[in-house]
Amino acid sequence: MIKTNSPLIYIVTGEASGDLLGSRLMKALKKLCPDIRFEGVGGTLMCQEGLRTLFPAQDLSVMGLLEILPHLAKLSKRLHQTEKDILKKEPDLVLTIDSPGFNFRLARLLKKDLHIPLFHYTAPSVWAWKPGRARKISKLYDHLFALFKFEPPYFEKENLPCTFIGHPLIEEKLPQISPNTFRRLKGVPQEAPLLCLLPGSRQGEVTHLLPYFANSVFLLQKNLPDLTLVCPTLPAFKKDIETVFQGRIPLLFTNDKQEKYLAMAASNAALAASGTVSLELALTKTPMVIGYRLNPLTYFIIKKLVKAPYACLVNILLKEKAVPEYLQNQCTPENLYNALLPLLQNPLENQIRQRLDEIPLLLKNELGDPSYLAAKTILGYIQKPL
Repeated sequence: MIKTNSPLIYIVTGEASGDLLGSRLMKALKKLCPDIRFEGVGGTLMCQEGLRTLFPAQDLSVMGLLEILPHLAKLSKRLHQTEKDILKKEPDLVLTIDSPGFNFRLARLLKKDLHIPLFHYTAPSVWAWKPGRARKISKLYDHLFALFKFEPPYFEKENLPCTFIGHPLIEEKLPQISPNTFRRLKGVPQEAPLLCLLPGSRQGEVTHLLPYFANSVFLLQKNLPDLTLVCPTLPAFKKDIETVFQGRIPLLFTNDKQEKYLAMAASNAALAASGTVSLELALTKTPMVIGYRLNPLTYFIIKKLVKAPYACLVNILLKEKAVPEYLQNQCTPENLYNALLPLLQNPLENQIRQRLDEIPLLLKNELGDPSYLAAKTILGYIQKPL
């Protein structure tokens, strides 16, 4: 490939969240360096910012230890296809985003064949999974971007530079949120209990969780006959949700980002899968209950590895169980019902909202937005004099 003076960044992600992070970072890079070019693997948002994707990002979107087995042959093919493309194009820097199962294998291959800077966004949760993993990761990458302030020391101890840039949710342009706005838009009475249902962002999560979430809702409905559900979910899951509820309860759907935050703020409470969504709910000050289930064998293996005291990111940041969380065998309709009922009956009298006020401060880096700080670090690395 003929080299030009304009820098080439190769970006690889396999998740919707990574596509969003990548697109924002690309936008920031273009502001700081207008002639920058992008190749790699990404989704629709990254392609809109100028990425030429080698294949669809969703080809890499597989979750779980056992769930990945049927996809191994295809993933192996994509891995070597990506490696070959990088070797051919000789970028100035390779940035991998999330998808550690794929991206760490790719980094291991590239370390053997190509001497170019390797960055990863976001820093893996070694604080949850075994701090010793930081040493292995230090042999793969030249720099990491961390979302939480407490993460860099784990990697700096292993001589791997790690920059705290803040959590990308800080960059969300939240609408002017009033609890009444969404209700007026959708015709939901102000006094009616509204529950925000968020059963996950992957098919496996939704399949595992929906029956338990639905049965807890049916229990709630006996006490709250005017209960309404709002589901800010991907269109692909709408049919799954409609099927499990069988028309027994009013359902509202939205997949518009701005409307999603309005829906969260309007809800008396939320029932959600464990993940980044808990931080989104925190930013809209929505009281929540977290439920999560995995394949039993996958959970058994993960339970042996995970060292974090909580699953919910809000609880991890606050260093206490401020948000009720029910995992695996504890994730039962009865437990979810018992935790949700007081939040729906007394929405203004619970303690959770007060603790959620602390979350935005814990997600920020005062030096700037995450995408700007990451872009500045990348350009500083590839443009520094030899």
